Amino acid sequence: DTFPVGCQVQGSVVFRDSTFHNNPDVKNSLYNTRHGMYHPNCGLENVLMSWGHDEYMYKVMKYNQFSLPQEAFYMIRFHSFYPWHTGGDYMHLCNEEDRRMLPWVKEFNKFDLYTKCEDLPDPQHLKPYYQSLIDKYCPGQICW
Repeated sequence: DTFPVGCQVQGSVVFRDSTFHNNPDVKNSLYNTRHGMYHPNCGLENVLMSWGHDEYMYKVMKYNQFSLPQEAFYMIRFHSFYPWHTGGDYMHLCNEEDRRMLPWVKEFNKFDLYTKCEDLPDPQHLKPYYQSLIDKYCPGQICW
């Protein structure tokens, strides 16, 4: 909880607390409390975050009405939110659904980064298996 929740930095990389020292939000009393501009236990779905590949794929899945369990949607949406699922930060903003989904996000994260190997699998060998999953959970043409 080093940084005020709700700060927006464009075109910068957030690195240590020096990133925000010239940001006017640092002096805004609304942001300089434990909860910032949020209410306790408001739920992560109500917290403003950077928009990236996680949110994009989540929106694609929702729009196309993938028939996956809610846990899958949640894992995709929040798997890069490392301060929460790995650092234990922002728990004061979590609602019951967030706390229930946290173990699923942690489980998914085991397969996210640093799981690559140098020996690439044969795509033709894997295609029937993965095509059957696509046909089952997200059939038809996907709207991107």
